[in-house]
Amino acid sequence: MPTLNWIGKDAVVKHHKEVPFRLLEPVSELSCGPVDTGNLIVQGDNLHALKALLPRYAGQVKCIYIDPPYNTGNEGWVYNDNVNSPEIRRWLGEVVGKEGETLDRHDRWLSMMYPRLVLLKQFLREDGAIFVSIDDNEVATLRLLMDEIFGAKNFVATVLWQKVYSPKNSARHLSEDHDYIVIYAAKANIWKPNLLGRTDEQNAAYKNPDNDPRGIWKTSDLSARNYYGDGTYSVTSPSGRVIEAPPKGRYWTVSKARFQELDQDNRIWWGIRGDSIPQLKRFLSDVKDGVVPQTMWFYKDVGHTQEAKKELLELVDFDTSDDVFITPKPTRLIQRILQIATDKDSIVLDSFAGSGTTGHAVLKQNAEDGGTRRFIQVEMLPDVASAITAERAKRAITGYTNAKGQAVNGTGSGFQFCRLSAEPLFTADGQIRADVKFAQLAEFVWFAETGTGFTGTADSPLLGVHEGRAIYLLYNGILKDKSVGGGNVLTGPVFEVLPKFAGPKVIYAAANRLGSRATRERITFKQTPYALEV
Repeated sequence: MPTLNWIGKDAVVKHHKEVPFRLLEPVSELSCGPVDTGNLIVQGDNLHALKALLPRYAGQVKCIYIDPPYNTGNEGWVYNDNVNSPEIRRWLGEVVGKEGETLDRHDRWLSMMYPRLVLLKQFLREDGAIFVSIDDNEVATLRLLMDEIFGAKNFVATVLWQKVYSPKNSARHLSEDHDYIVIYAAKANIWKPNLLGRTDEQNAAYKNPDNDPRGIWKTSDLSARNYYGDGTYSVTSPSGRVIEAPPKGRYWTVSKARFQELDQDNRIWWGIRGDSIPQLKRFLSDVKDGVVPQTMWFYKDVGHTQEAKKELLELVDFDTSDDVFITPKPTRLIQRILQIATDKDSIVLDSFAGSGTTGHAVLKQNAEDGGTRRFIQVEMLPDVASAITAERAKRAITGYTNAKGQAVNGTGSGFQFCRLSAEPLFTADGQIRADVKFAQLAEFVWFAETGTGFTGTADSPLLGVHEGRAIYLLYNGILKDKSVGGGNVLTGPVFEVLPKFAGPKVIYAAANRLGSRATRERITFKQTPYALEV
């Protein structure tokens, strides 16, 4: 398989492992409504944020949507689309080193995207998929990058989204009317898109000119170009016309015996006068409840960029002269993705949140179909995260007034706003920070042991059972005893009061004083913090 190489690749391929784990610190004044809804907005570098979210959400996300920088080279706007931004340059200097100073902008974009995509892959459920918005600047390199990280066999499709409704007469060559959405599944042999609801326009194609009691129907061809050994025979219409064979170069798609069965069941349409080339009647009642998603998404169905800007201006306040978001996405576009790729209770992740369209789309879709989907949005810029990403979600939840002065009802729900801790989970000498709570460490222990996100309640030293093994954590007074020789150390008396489990056990603690008894009790001991190199 062809592989993609660029200057700086060697430095970033394993960089995600070197990113330290940080904690999520709630910010109550920027949160909204009930914070236990599962909706989350995180402000911070998305590489660090994704690493912080992994212990909680690894393997739990059904749908990822990201709208990364398109790398157009345009540096004249606030939310810099070019990877020559100060944040990226500083990161490249730290990770890639001096070589990063001379990188081509495509090298810089690839160096920025690679570790983030590697982390994003770990969030997906086996039946999950990732959708990436992109344009012509990087679509070719993105495909090769995704092939390498997600596997070429897991490529699903590239969608063309018609983002504008009129040509740009100022275009240098051709008016660019579309963007791409590249789709990869975690496992393409497992992932199945949902059917889309039938539209009135699609249903209008069904009629009932012969008053068939089975209801409305439309015709489809009974012949095809593909050779079929039993597909050449004559038929006689109700009017007596003999049709010796299908049209030239074609074959009937059913055998003569099957044709006669269909005709007797009034499933063959011969035309109003009963003498036309026969066609098959397909009843609306026989077709699927929905339609298979297609790869052409027109603005009339999923919105366009002007609609997106209008939505944004109604929900947040910012100086439009800054043109902070040149190409925001309409909520209808993201809702189409949600309709295809989520269940009603799915987790949806967007690590390039920007204007917060994904969160807004999740709230709207839930309001429309009664779902309980949860969003996780990550935004790097502090001012954008608080004044735009979070504020948009807040107004969508509580209600707002649109451009026509009409009140728009809120969707309800809520979200928690978090920032990343300034210091990592582990200190410079490898110790756990003194202010880390049991529930916080429990997430990291579970992730280290299982590779999946922790969904328990963290109110017991028994965190849960995974693949037949019980996983325990003794830390920070979970047994109401913070002494070194007590609740944080595995001793005989401590083991006696642990929740019972008959099978093999993995116990994380500061020390082990059980001796040979640990083997008899089928205990695998792991010392914190040294066993937490996750």
